[in-house]
Amino acid sequence: MLVETVKLSRIVMKLSPELVPFLKKQELDSDIVLMDGLDALEAEDVMEIVQFSISEHNRDAYLQ
Repeated sequence: MLVETVKLSRIVMKLSPELVPFLKKQELDSDIVLMDGLDALEAEDVMEIVQFSISEHNRDAYLQ
């Protein structure tokens, strides 16, 4: 099993570049750990990762 850590921006640019304008710089700079590497991702996976990243950043904003 290939474990790879990449920035969310790299994932989005490779599989769903149309999402870039909708994401904050802070979200795009998030480190994402991929269990099977970047090459195993599909577009549906990107949406799930983006949704999780947005919710994590929003949650942090409420806790401050």
